[in-house]
Amino acid sequence: MEKARHIESPLPREMEEHHYPILFAVEESHWWYVGRRRIIESFVKDICVRLEQAAPRILDVGCGTGANLKMLGAHGAVSGVDISPQALEFCRQRGLATVKFGAAESLPYPDESFDLVTALDVIEHLDDDLAGLKEAARVMRPGGRVLLFVPAFMFLWGVQDDVSNHRRRYDRAELVEKVRASGFEIEQVSYANFTFFLPVLAVRSVMRWFKIRTETEYGINFPALNKPLAGLFAAERLILKRSGFPFGVSIICVARKG
Repeated sequence: MEKARHIESPLPREMEEHHYPILFAVEESHWWYVGRRRIIESFVKDICVRLEQAAPRILDVGCGTGANLKMLGAHGAVSGVDISPQALEFCRQRGLATVKFGAAESLPYPDESFDLVTALDVIEHLDDDLAGLKEAARVMRPGGRVLLFVPAFMFLWGVQDDVSNHRRRYDRAELVEKVRASGFEIEQVSYANFTFFLPVLAVRSVMRWFKIRTETEYGINFPALNKPLAGLFAAERLILKRSGFPFGVSIICVARKG
């Protein structure tokens, strides 16, 4: 499998600023975000059972415009951190007050503050993803969990990776290696978004071959299909928590701090 590689970019590490209004507009309706959130919530529920905490302390690193924070807030005392002031302002528009400005590699929280740390399509933005993972371990109490969702396979690189200012996409082996190097023990790891792997590969290949450029891939969508596509994507959670998939557009990982 192709190893992740560093992508040089003249832009700041966070997403381009024009991307956040688009994200805020689509995050609660676009099939990919809705389906991913259902998958993530199913993992969060299982993690909370293992944590044996009535109200676990949850930190969402790179919380963006806050749709995931709203979901996580149903399962514990949630906080969010992001490096973009614009993103944090969108969080506040959603009524989310427990958000802070800060970088993933230097989180503005004391040691052992949280039971669960999530980084949902975040560490691929970091110049030093290992430093970000070690910071997640620092702010997590012993026995806590980290939940990661990252993009998979460099050959799937597309417009959305560019506008989101990704540094890399991962394969399973490399992600596992970095998570373990950060002091975590892997509990679950699998490729995800297996269902749409071939369509995504086809669309991104065609766009690359013909040099087709768009402001965002979110526009390549049929709103009337958002609900059925979200349901189809979300159904993967039934397999992900058992055997997992051999490949996919993304990778999901749960790891424990010893």
